[in-house]
Amino acid sequence: MSGPVTVAGADTGSGPDLERVAGLVRDVPDYPSPGILFRDVTPVLADAEAFTVVTTELAALVGEADLVAGIEARGFLLGAAVAVVAGTGVVPVRKAGKLPRVAASRRYDLEYGSATLELPADTVSPGARVFLVDDVLATGGTAAASADLLREVGATVVGFGALLELTALNGRSRLDGLPVHALLAV
Repeated sequence: MSGPVTVAGADTGSGPDLERVAGLVRDVPDYPSPGILFRDVTPVLADAEAFTVVTTELAALVGEADLVAGIEARGFLLGAAVAVVAGTGVVPVRKAGKLPRVAASRRYDLEYGSATLELPADTVSPGARVFLVDDVLATGGTAAASADLLREVGATVVGFGALLELTALNGRSRLDGLPVHALLAV
């Protein structure tokens, strides 16, 4: 997946700020395996100005949600910051075996195997409106499984937001009509 990281059509007036954020995304060739070009957003998270821009932009998308759900692991960081700015609570979507009490669990297939996500007990009430956040939208498998997990406990998933979308992988097609927002794209 070659090409520069670009602003993904955000219509918020933050174009120059998001262009600066895009410039902080680091390319890591041959990670996690030969032939893969990994897009590392860690420098964005480490830069106070860039992190503020990203948090503010994603929080503007939360709308009337009651909760923000952050997907493990960098989605936790973004989700928590977005929830603070948006004035909502935050809940983590975790990998299996990390929670003392589990409300629901969802096994799903990845391009290289399978994984299981879990939602902590007593955190998402039936009928809660939840905005889902992650750092990168790639194939959409993890995002789709997270949305299904939230629906399983009776939540309404009102949207999905990501810092970066790898558009060639068409992950948004797996999110079944859910509003999908990405600040940057490649």
